[in-house]
Amino acid sequence: MTKKRDAAAQFFKSPSYRAWREKVYASQRERKASFESISFREQPELVTPENGGTVDYDRDLGNPGEYPYTRGVQPTMYRGRLWTMRQFAGFGTPEDTNKRFRYLLDHGQTGLSTAFDMPSLMGYDPDSPRALGEVGREGVSVATVEDMDTLFGGIALDQVTTSMTINCTATVAFAFYFAVARRRGIPFEKIGGTIQNDMLKEFIAQKEWISPPAPSVKLVCDVIEFCAQSAPKFNPVSISGYHIREAGATAVQELAFTIADGLAYVDHCLGRGMKLDDFAPRLSFFFDVHNDFFEEIAKFRAARRLWAKLMRERYGAKTDAACKLRTHAQTAGVSLTAQQPVNNVARVAMQALAAVLGGVQSLHTNSMDETLSLPTEGAVRIALRTQQIIAEESGVTNVIDPLGGSYYVERLTSEVEEEAMRYIRQIDALGGMLHAVEAGFPQKEIAEAAYQFQLGVDAGEQAIVGVNCHAEGGEQEIPTLKIEHEVERQQIERVKEFKARRDPAALAASLSLVEQACRENRNVVPVLIDAVEVGATLGEVSDIYRKVFGVYTDPGML
Repeated sequence: MTKKRDAAAQFFKSPSYRAWREKVYASQRERKASFESISFREQPELVTPENGGTVDYDRDLGNPGEYPYTRGVQPTMYRGRLWTMRQFAGFGTPEDTNKRFRYLLDHGQTGLSTAFDMPSLMGYDPDSPRALGEVGREGVSVATVEDMDTLFGGIALDQVTTSMTINCTATVAFAFYFAVARRRGIPFEKIGGTIQNDMLKEFIAQKEWISPPAPSVKLVCDVIEFCAQSAPKFNPVSISGYHIREAGATAVQELAFTIADGLAYVDHCLGRGMKLDDFAPRLSFFFDVHNDFFEEIAKFRAARRLWAKLMRERYGAKTDAACKLRTHAQTAGVSLTAQQPVNNVARVAMQALAAVLGGVQSLHTNSMDETLSLPTEGAVRIALRTQQIIAEESGVTNVIDPLGGSYYVERLTSEVEEEAMRYIRQIDALGGMLHAVEAGFPQKEIAEAAYQFQLGVDAGEQAIVGVNCHAEGGEQEIPTLKIEHEVERQQIERVKEFKARRDPAALAASLSLVEQACRENRNVVPVLIDAVEVGATLGEVSDIYRKVFGVYTDPGML
């Protein structure tokens, strides 16, 4: 073995790559005319010192826990503490989802992640005609502070970190959560967790909004400001590339547009007089983990380095904490197939491994049945066990950034960073991400990438096992979760009963204060927490946003 290793080392040190490429390799046949990543990047057949680019260890990599954080944001990474295993869950009534939360915690999950139903996401109470047929269907129904209290019944909010995937109504969900903490006598400074609260990616990709971009960004930054002042352990925004990637973006587009969204929030917060080092340490990120194994690893490494450089060089961050990009990740829902759904277990395992090798701080692994329904208990247990097998059996957590120094990985990391930075410069030239979104720039780029990818699938150039290759006749049957319509009736009755027993005068006064804060461009969060405590519902607060800020409609520029 020693002789073989020495021979390999001599080969990679030698200047013979070009001669090998032209005389030896060129004489062999390749099985395809070209090799590209899932993001259309042409792949080299071999990377050596001659074509790997120049990497300065201290400048470009650094040690784990040290600037520019390419190798990880913590000095010990998973040798010190494993990533948080945070499975996304939510359906039916608050009681239904509370039961799923407890099931996951009992099976070894280390953090909670909440999925809300469409009425909650769009700002409608269950008794609204606009909510008909959607209550509790694709997430949990939460319209009141009592719903939130029930959702986390028996769960200590100061001991378990919670993530909430909600955006245009994020301020209301945030107010519910902190009002519950106040009811339980838990100081705000002890509450840890994350709320997604990223409206820019909604206009770019997911398309769930109430008001236009500018006031929506203002509300995002209200939460950032409140947390900087009153809830220092809570992440007030999860700047999300996940939905950008799910809409069809390439890895570079996902990275570039996500970082640019983060810069827009930084600019807005600075514009209202906040200090960078007071709020930047609590900005968090959320990325997709797609099928191209090494490209995804490089993306995470490039993201940390790019963000660190921008915080220090563009904004003059004085603290290390302000330069660290901490990220949650989720395996790619868009990669899952309804055909041969058991194959999704393998896809998720590979994607999860890439996330871990890329150095994420928390991870959700999709269940194999998510193209067919919300996950069953059995499917979500397999998804969680996938993370646990990687953590406990694979050995990849024993060494920090084990792929660091690979000629290919380092070259790919630099390429992804450089290509993302080119996009960011284009966005800067448009006046920043808010203006770029209003002009439709990222939307058009993503649409074009999605179109090109689908052309490749249709032509068989992008292989999807079980779909356009290795397909089989008939469908594999697996159990699925069904949400009964009784859930909707229960939630409608619950919210009507809640509204009937409120103090009308106290409610009117509190909603008036919320509207006044919106009109006067003040931070809405403090009065919002007070308002939900006296009974303001998610739909009632959302109606104030519609009234004051207006209702946004997609201009259809594509």
